[in-house]
Amino acid sequence: MSAVFSQPSLARRIAPIFQGFDGFLAFAVLLLACAGMLTMYSSGYDHGTRFVDHGRNMLLAGFIMFVVAQVPPQRLMAFAVPLYLAGVALLIAVALFGITKKGAQRWINVGMVIQPSEILKIAMPLMLAWWFQRREGQLRPLDFVVATVLLVVPIGLIMKQPDLGTALLVLAAGLSVIFFAGLSWKLIIPPVLVGLVVVSLVVGFEAPLCADGVDWHVLHDYQKQRICTLLDPTKDPLGKGFHIIQGMIAIGSGGVAGKGFMQGTQTHLEFIPERTTDFIFAAYGEEFGLAGNLALIAAFIFLIFRGLAIAMDAPTLFSRLLAGAMTMIFFTYAFVNMGMVSGILPVVGVPLPFISYGGTAMVTLGLALGVLMSISRAKRLMQS
Repeated sequence: MSAVFSQPSLARRIAPIFQGFDGFLAFAVLLLACAGMLTMYSSGYDHGTRFVDHGRNMLLAGFIMFVVAQVPPQRLMAFAVPLYLAGVALLIAVALFGITKKGAQRWINVGMVIQPSEILKIAMPLMLAWWFQRREGQLRPLDFVVATVLLVVPIGLIMKQPDLGTALLVLAAGLSVIFFAGLSWKLIIPPVLVGLVVVSLVVGFEAPLCADGVDWHVLHDYQKQRICTLLDPTKDPLGKGFHIIQGMIAIGSGGVAGKGFMQGTQTHLEFIPERTTDFIFAAYGEEFGLAGNLALIAAFIFLIFRGLAIAMDAPTLFSRLLAGAMTMIFFTYAFVNMGMVSGILPVVGVPLPFISYGGTAMVTLGLALGVLMSISRAKRLMQS
């Protein structure tokens, strides 16, 4: 009789917590985390506790991922509207009486200093996924107009701060939801063509457009300078073009196999600016070369494809849209960071996921991973 009423073992009691966790997704993140720790150990060798702090941030992101993964997707939907409204309200508060640092008004003190724009990286796709879930089965062009307004309002407030990098990430997350919801290609192609024409004009008329005193109206001066520096960084090699030039030198000097771990001269002689944050890919490329770069890109591709697979298998429209948006966050982070360090995109403040140092970005990545794990877990538990 005692065997009948005996309590299950500890392993059996905690097994349901881990049941349904996506092993493929966890494996991809583990590979990137290992690459991040190796690179941070080398590039942050003289930055005090950067390596230890980076490890702590990763553990914090892992804990956040674990907690969020326990929340069913339908519960996540309940946070959409309150989180979005809170984020927009805080952005308005920043515009009115925010804290200014280095010429940018991005922070506010609410008992502690926070950057509200970071909230929108998650709140924006949550809100749009909630909106399209409500309209499922009866989508009209007006619904896409409303979704666009919901996206444009916080983007405008973030651009005003100014914070081009965060605005780009929020825009990418929001547009991915709108696209996955079924936006017609007829509405996508025209703005893409207009963008290509604008880029062609800027490249073709670089000299007059980038001359001193020419006002681009829609862009801040520093944003204009970043674009003009991208087109020809050698015009100011020791100033605005220094970041791009040193990043390309470091990546190119790595060759095929790289200079070896802890052997990067550009990194250790401190030629690479922001070598533990935005430009850490240059430090990685110098030490691990083309082979290492391809391996890192392959790990990101695996992560992105796994995220899209989770989105395709999601049981509800809300889950599919949200999983797709979370996946596109990783794509945008990686693509923009590698592009700007390689000299094919303007320099903006976008870190490389799991590689760059930064607590706020790591928390956002942990939340995004937790959402993907939650959606994957819900599907697996339904199948079992």
